Amino acid sequence: ACDIGSTTIAMHLVSLLSGRIVASSGTSNPQIRFGEDLMSRVSYVMMNPDGREAMTKAVREAVNSLIGKVCGEGEVDRHDILDMVFVANPIMHHLFLGIDPTELGQAPFALAVSGALQYWAHELDIDVNRGARLYTLPCIAGHVGADAAGATLSEGPYRQDRMMLLVDVGTNAEIVLGNKDRVVAASSPTGPAFEGAEISSGQRAAPGAIERVRIDPATLEPRFRVIGVDKWSDEEGFAEAAKSVGVTGICGSAIIEVVAEMYLAGVISEDGVVDGSMAEKSPRILQNGRTFSYLLHDGEPRITVTQNDIRAIQLAKSALYAGIKLLMEKLGIEHVDTIRFAGAFGSFIDPKYAMVLGLIPDCDLAEVKAVGNAAGTGALMALLNRDHRREIERTVAHIEKIETALEPNFQQLFVNAMALPNKVDPFPELAKVVTLPERKVLADDGGGEGGGRRRRRSRE
Repeated sequence: ACDIGSTTIAMHLVSLLSGRIVASSGTSNPQIRFGEDLMSRVSYVMMNPDGREAMTKAVREAVNSLIGKVCGEGEVDRHDILDMVFVANPIMHHLFLGIDPTELGQAPFALAVSGALQYWAHELDIDVNRGARLYTLPCIAGHVGADAAGATLSEGPYRQDRMMLLVDVGTNAEIVLGNKDRVVAASSPTGPAFEGAEISSGQRAAPGAIERVRIDPATLEPRFRVIGVDKWSDEEGFAEAAKSVGVTGICGSAIIEVVAEMYLAGVISEDGVVDGSMAEKSPRILQNGRTFSYLLHDGEPRITVTQNDIRAIQLAKSALYAGIKLLMEKLGIEHVDTIRFAGAFGSFIDPKYAMVLGLIPDCDLAEVKAVGNAAGTGALMALLNRDHRREIERTVAHIEKIETALEPNFQQLFVNAMALPNKVDPFPELAKVVTLPERKVLADDGGGEGGGRRRRRSRE
């Protein structure tokens, strides 16, 4: 069972007799050299006559070498593999199957093929048993792929009475919302900010990356945790423990936390503007020309959170929230009952900070859970049970697809979502566990929403 992501390919080797996972492994997707994100890979296909063939060959070679790796770990002959199930986002799906993904590069983002597909594995140059079959789950919509179908099969919003929101946060967020009565789906172009790209000190999650952040609201002093080090930065022995890996940058989970903590500490306004007057209170507020930044770590390298970083995060979270809100409007609902974060990144997001940031709508925090690689779990289910294949094929046929780019209300929802947590939506569940700052704006907005509420600086 294999999940081909734009960054990582994950694979499980499974006994068809017992259902036991014999070995699991992953590797980075070699297509990264053709483009970091999905659209740049589509552009590569458009600009280079042999671009598609080169990327198809690269991903198939990576799959073959990964098969060798899991077979080695599981002490299995690769020619004993008889059945395979693949999931992927639409562009990875098309490139793996050797289909031109160009149509997915521009509106209306049409899939060349959307249904479940069956092949002989050798037709796709996969080196396993000559009689092995290869099945791909159906794609849901233009940018909601077979991976989202796998996650939907795994988590089953369509099997429940309660309203479930399923979100896979990546460079392109896939959103599925619904219950047994009706399910809708969309994608939102969040971009690579949550993965550390476009952030001045951003990096992928690796040893040395800051992964957790807390800021004291009284002193504005931070403390943080680094991947590969057990202690927090204010604990004794941290400096010695961190020598081996260093403190090299900020990864996605910490980017969400540091912006949310800066907001809770009053360093930034609800509009995401760093408050320059705070420089009198703390030397960590630094001036950069006309804007200000926050000094998170004064070391080598020096790690700051700049105004541009905050803007990049606001744009990414607004795209996601506006997509979710659009689906909620389609279903005519005001709140969701339960939220599931799928994907590798979702496993590391702290739900409380995701909500403070306004990445997800208000919900009882006990009902917000990370479910890991749900797409890969769905692929496993489809591998081991043919009824599950029929089930997801039927389900996908009934999921309503919403194209965010074509929705007239998307722009307004996006603008509202730029504020922290949101300009208009209340967060009563979040307010039970977090004291949200008094609203303050650093430029008069004429009263804004809420009937011309008087605005004042918080923590003066």
